[in-house]
Amino acid sequence: MIHAFAGHIAGLGTTSGTRIVVGSWDTSPFGRFADVMVEDATGHRTLLAPRQDVADFVASTYSFDEVRIESVSVERGLDWSVHTHSLQLRFTSGRRLWIAPLLGLVPPAVRQSPRWARLCSPIAERLMPGVQTYGSAGAGRTEWYAARDARRLVSASATWEDQDLGDLAPVTPAVRFGFASAPAQPTVTTLTSYVRG
Repeated sequence: MIHAFAGHIAGLGTTSGTRIVVGSWDTSPFGRFADVMVEDATGHRTLLAPRQDVADFVASTYSFDEVRIESVSVERGLDWSVHTHSLQLRFTSGRRLWIAPLLGLVPPAVRQSPRWARLCSPIAERLMPGVQTYGSAGAGRTEWYAARDARRLVSASATWEDQDLGDLAPVTPAVRFGFASAPAQPTVTTLTSYVRG
Protein backbone atom coordinates (compact mmCIF):
# COMPACT_ATOMS: atom_id res chain seq x y z
CA MET A 1 0.00 0.00 0.00
CA ILE A 2 1.21 3.50 -0.85
CA HIS A 3 0.31 6.41 1.45
CA ALA A 4 0.53 9.89 -0.10
CA PHE A 5 1.01 13.09 1.94
CA ALA A 6 0.65 16.30 -0.13
CA GLY A 7 1.60 19.66 1.31
CA HIS A 8 4.69 21.46 2.57
CA ILE A 9 7.81 20.73 4.62
CA ALA A 10 9.75 23.56 6.24
CA GLY A 11 13.19 22.86 7.67
CA LEU A 12 15.27 25.37 9.63
CA GLY A 13 18.01 25.66 12.19
CA THR A 14 18.46 28.12 15.03
CA THR A 15 21.51 29.69 16.62
CA SER A 16 20.76 27.71 19.81
CA GLY A 17 21.51 24.51 17.90
CA THR A 18 17.89 23.34 17.80
CA ARG A 19 16.66 22.28 14.36
CA ILE A 20 12.98 22.12 13.43
CA VAL A 21 11.06 20.38 10.63
CA VAL A 22 7.38 21.27 10.13
CA GLY A 23 5.07 19.17 7.98
CA SER A 24 1.83 20.86 6.91
CA TRP A 25 -0.28 18.34 4.99
CA ASP A 26 -3.30 19.34 2.92
CA THR A 27 -4.22 15.76 2.01
CA SER A 28 -3.13 12.51 3.63
CA PRO A 29 -4.53 9.18 4.85
CA PHE A 30 -5.19 11.05 8.13
CA GLY A 31 -6.87 14.06 6.55
CA ARG A 32 -5.46 17.56 6.86
CA PHE A 33 -2.96 17.93 9.71
CA ALA A 34 0.42 19.32 10.72
CA ASP A 35 3.24 17.82 12.75
CA VAL A 36 6.62 19.01 13.97
CA MET A 37 9.96 17.26 14.48
CA VAL A 38 12.45 18.95 16.81
CA GLU A 39 16.08 17.97 17.42
CA ASP A 40 17.86 19.97 20.11
CA ALA A 41 21.56 20.74 20.44
CA THR A 42 22.13 17.54 22.46
CA GLY A 43 20.59 15.40 19.70
CA HIS A 44 17.32 14.69 21.53
CA ARG A 45 14.58 14.15 18.94
CA THR A 46 10.95 14.99 19.71
CA LEU A 47 7.82 14.47 17.62
CA LEU A 48 4.85 16.78 18.13
CA ALA A 49 1.72 15.19 16.63
CA PRO A 50 -1.91 16.29 16.91
CA ARG A 51 -3.44 12.83 17.43
CA GLN A 52 -2.39 9.36 18.51
CA ASP A 53 -3.04 7.75 15.10
CA VAL A 54 -0.80 10.33 13.41
CA ALA A 55 1.84 9.89 16.10
CA ASP A 56 1.79 6.11 15.74
CA PHE A 57 2.29 6.24 11.97
CA VAL A 58 4.98 8.95 12.00
CA ALA A 59 6.87 7.39 14.92
CA SER A 60 6.91 4.01 13.18
CA THR A 61 8.27 5.61 9.99
CA TYR A 62 10.89 7.92 11.59
CA SER A 63 13.04 7.80 14.73
CA PHE A 64 12.40 9.82 17.90
CA ASP A 65 13.46 9.82 21.51
CA GLU A 66 10.16 11.33 22.64
CA VAL A 67 6.63 11.66 21.26
CA ARG A 68 4.18 14.33 22.47
CA ILE A 69 0.51 14.60 21.51
CA GLU A 70 -0.17 18.32 21.12
CA SER A 71 -2.47 20.40 18.97
CA VAL A 72 -0.42 21.78 16.06
CA SER A 73 -1.73 25.01 14.55
CA VAL A 74 -0.18 26.28 11.30
CA GLU A 75 -0.94 29.46 9.38
CA ARG A 76 0.75 29.54 5.98
CA GLY A 77 1.73 32.19 3.46
CA LEU A 78 4.99 33.99 2.88
CA ASP A 79 4.90 34.35 6.68
CA TRP A 80 4.27 31.14 8.62
CA SER A 81 3.08 30.81 12.20
CA VAL A 82 3.31 27.45 14.00
CA HIS A 83 1.94 26.96 17.52
CA THR A 84 1.86 23.98 19.87
CA HIS A 85 1.98 23.71 23.66
CA SER A 86 5.78 23.28 23.52
CA LEU A 87 6.76 25.28 20.43
CA GLN A 88 6.04 28.78 19.15
CA LEU A 89 7.57 29.39 15.71
CA ARG A 90 7.35 32.14 13.11
CA PHE A 91 9.29 32.32 9.89
CA THR A 92 9.27 34.17 6.59
CA SER A 93 9.95 32.67 3.19
CA GLY A 94 11.73 34.56 0.44
CA ARG A 95 12.51 34.00 -3.20
CA ARG A 96 12.22 30.68 -4.94
CA LEU A 97 15.35 28.56 -5.11
CA TRP A 98 17.04 28.34 -8.50
CA ILE A 99 15.96 24.72 -8.83
CA ALA A 100 12.25 25.47 -8.34
CA PRO A 101 11.41 26.22 -12.01
CA LEU A 102 13.06 22.94 -13.01
CA LEU A 103 10.93 21.00 -10.51
CA GLY A 104 7.80 22.37 -12.14
CA LEU A 105 8.85 21.04 -15.56
CA VAL A 106 8.70 17.39 -14.48
CA PRO A 107 5.39 15.77 -15.56
CA PRO A 108 3.31 14.60 -12.58
CA ALA A 109 3.31 10.96 -13.71
CA VAL A 110 7.11 10.99 -13.77
CA ARG A 111 7.50 13.03 -10.58
CA GLN A 112 5.48 10.60 -8.46
CA SER A 113 7.41 7.54 -9.66
CA PRO A 114 9.72 5.85 -7.12
CA ARG A 115 12.09 5.04 -9.96
CA TRP A 116 12.42 8.74 -10.78
CA ALA A 117 12.95 9.60 -7.11
CA ARG A 118 15.69 6.96 -6.83
CA LEU A 119 17.39 8.32 -9.94
CA CYS A 120 17.24 11.90 -8.64
CA SER A 121 18.39 11.18 -5.09
CA PRO A 122 22.19 11.34 -5.61
CA ILE A 123 21.78 14.45 -7.76
CA ALA A 124 19.60 16.14 -5.13
CA GLU A 125 22.10 15.31 -2.40
CA ARG A 126 24.93 16.89 -4.41
CA LEU A 127 22.95 20.03 -5.29
CA MET A 128 21.30 20.51 -1.88
CA PRO A 129 23.35 18.99 0.96
CA GLY A 130 21.19 17.03 3.35
CA VAL A 131 18.53 16.17 0.75
CA GLN A 132 17.71 12.70 -0.47
CA THR A 133 14.58 11.86 -2.43
CA TYR A 134 14.39 8.08 -1.96
CA GLY A 135 15.25 5.77 0.92
CA SER A 136 14.28 3.17 3.50
CA ALA A 137 11.95 4.26 6.28
CA GLY A 138 11.03 2.50 9.52
CA ALA A 139 8.90 -0.65 9.82
CA GLY A 140 10.24 -1.95 6.51
CA ARG A 141 8.75 0.95 4.59
CA THR A 142 10.14 2.80 1.57
CA GLU A 143 9.68 6.56 1.20
CA TRP A 144 10.19 8.97 -1.67
CA TYR A 145 9.60 12.66 -2.26
CA ALA A 146 8.19 14.48 -5.28
CA ALA A 147 8.96 18.19 -4.91
CA ARG A 148 7.13 20.85 -6.95
CA ASP A 149 8.49 24.10 -5.54
CA ALA A 150 11.00 25.39 -2.98
CA ARG A 151 11.71 28.73 -1.32
CA ARG A 152 14.49 29.82 0.98
CA LEU A 153 13.66 31.09 4.46
CA VAL A 154 14.93 34.57 5.29
CA SER A 155 14.07 34.98 8.99
CA ALA A 156 12.70 33.02 11.92
CA SER A 157 12.01 33.27 15.63
CA ALA A 158 11.07 30.44 17.95
CA THR A 159 10.66 29.39 21.55
CA TRP A 160 10.80 25.81 22.81
CA GLU A 161 9.33 25.21 26.27
CA ASP A 162 9.40 29.01 26.76
CA GLN A 163 13.13 29.23 25.95
CA ASP A 164 14.20 31.52 23.09
CA LEU A 165 15.98 29.50 20.39
CA GLY A 166 17.78 32.44 18.80
CA ASP A 167 17.96 33.49 15.17
CA LEU A 168 17.63 31.57 11.90
CA ALA A 169 20.60 29.33 11.12
CA PRO A 170 21.49 26.47 8.75
CA VAL A 171 20.19 22.98 9.46
CA THR A 172 23.55 21.76 10.76
CA PRO A 173 24.30 19.23 11.94
CA ALA A 174 21.82 17.34 9.80
CA VAL A 175 18.67 16.16 11.55
CA ARG A 176 18.41 12.43 12.27
CA PHE A 177 14.73 11.58 12.01
CA GLY A 178 14.88 9.41 8.90
CA PHE A 179 16.98 8.49 5.88
CA ALA A 180 17.29 12.15 4.81
CA SER A 181 17.78 15.50 6.46
CA ALA A 182 16.15 18.79 5.61
CA PRO A 183 18.32 20.92 3.29
CA ALA A 184 21.17 22.66 5.08
CA GLN A 185 19.80 25.92 3.66
CA PRO A 186 16.58 26.73 5.60
CA THR A 187 13.85 25.99 3.08
CA VAL A 188 10.13 25.43 2.66
CA THR A 189 9.31 22.86 -0.01
CA THR A 190 6.00 22.07 -1.68
CA LEU A 191 5.87 18.35 -2.29
CA THR A 192 4.17 15.00 -2.01
CA SER A 193 5.73 12.41 0.27
CA TYR A 194 4.99 8.77 -0.61
CA VAL A 195 5.33 5.97 1.94
CA ARG A 196 5.03 2.37 0.73
CA GLY A 197 4.52 -0.52 3.13
